[in-house]
Amino acid sequence: MLRAGHEIAAVVTQPDRPKGRGLASCSPPVAACARRHGLQVLQPAKVRKPEFFPQLEAIAPELIVVVAFGQILPRAILDLPRRGCVNVHASLLPKYRGAAPIQRAILLGDAVTGVTTMRMNEGMDEGDVLLAREVPINPDETAGDLARRLSEIGAALLVETLAAMAENRIVAVPQDNARATRAPKITTKDGRIAWEEPARAVANRVRAVTPSPGAFTVLGRRMLKIRGARVVGSAGSAAPGTILRADDMGLVVAAGDGHAVALREVQREGKKWLPGGEFARGARIAPGDRLGDAHPAGSG
Repeated sequence: MLRAGHEIAAVVTQPDRPKGRGLASCSPPVAACARRHGLQVLQPAKVRKPEFFPQLEAIAPELIVVVAFGQILPRAILDLPRRGCVNVHASLLPKYRGAAPIQRAILLGDAVTGVTTMRMNEGMDEGDVLLAREVPINPDETAGDLARRLSEIGAALLVETLAAMAENRIVAVPQDNARATRAPKITTKDGRIAWEEPARAVANRVRAVTPSPGAFTVLGRRMLKIRGARVVGSAGSAAPGTILRADDMGLVVAAGDGHAVALREVQREGKKWLPGGEFARGARIAPGDRLGDAHPAGSG
């Protein structure tokens, strides 16, 4: 927005939080960037607290832009700027309203997603659509990879949206609520691999929760984290969770549909990340061993 010539009166972001082993107070990247550019930074714990609104009112913003802020704006703030509030959302609305549109699109195996700018209202991502841009999802792309791509596309779309608004050449289109779907927040339990699922669903789950909260299974009653997975062919008649082999493709495991998934990198609790094949050799894992809660290593 700065490069596009917009005057930014203030930046509102999350409070500083403890981070690292020393729990030193650390500013969000947005706050650090804003300060480098000499911008005023506000960091309220909750925008709904009564003491915050007078600060915002004193700034008298003409427009408010919201991107991945993580809090619902009250009506008083939505009504404050003369030109309204614009949100950048990482899906093609009304699909995937909510906190985790990127992860849910990958988890459900979508080949296409996108970015939408919308005029905000009090609903959860229910405002009128201003502009939208369709974006293909690459076959092995993780949520982290896709988020980085969409952030750049979203930034460009926002600049385009603001230019069109300034010239009064944009028409806001109401969303079709009948086509709306939800994208609730991803939690740790979403990273648990169910080997009974089809191989493509297993690979998609790993991609969807990478880098956070991360995918995992159980080996010998101990957690085994997973980073990188792909469908690699037939598993024959092997039961779901059965380790078929370990080679340069990774640790190859049977899924629930007769196909196999190669785990590229794995990490045992308290250990470092290793390529799947290297881990199998060091951990003395053999074909026939099983992954999953009910199958200790060596159970065959």
